[in-house]
Amino acid sequence: MPDNRILMGVVGRPHGVRGLVHVHSYTETPEDLAAYSPLLDDKGRRWSLAWRGALAGEGGVAELRDAEGGKIADRDAAAKLTNIRLYVDRDRLPEAEEEEFYISDLVGLTARRESGAEIGRIAAVHDYGAGASIEIEGGAIIPFTRAAVPVVDVAGGFVTVVPPEEILAADTGKDEEDDDGEAAE
Repeated sequence: MPDNRILMGVVGRPHGVRGLVHVHSYTETPEDLAAYSPLLDDKGRRWSLAWRGALAGEGGVAELRDAEGGKIADRDAAAKLTNIRLYVDRDRLPEAEEEEFYISDLVGLTARRESGAEIGRIAAVHDYGAGASIEIEGGAIIPFTRAAVPVVDVAGGFVTVVPPEEILAADTGKDEEDDDGEAAE
């Protein structure tokens, strides 16, 4: 997949027997995903999308058509599209506003402490529903909050990380101390 593509949605399970599918949209307003058609998948195939059901949460029921305008014929054909990722070329998206950025902008940035000491690079950004987190190479997971990541400098190629105490203790391999200054058992 070329680096200039941004993930915009994912095809989910089939809906009904006529070839419709559930689609999860990563756009700010889910219905906007259709406006980015044609969308590209991992293999470079082009798809157009039209919403056919009520949108709820982060997506809804959609009809997909291939580059030639061919409609997905039935449930079996729709099932084969499950988990297809839908992308657009970065240049089709608006520039990020100040204090905003695309998640893909974060991956690869250097993570460093307030002292300037490098921790590693951001390997991934996760969001399982309880808030985003960044994964630093080596496995450290940091909540992506203003308190834990107070500085994001995409142009400068870094983020400043102030990990919570629990992560610092695990990161250094030191046992936590009790109130008397002795190592806890």
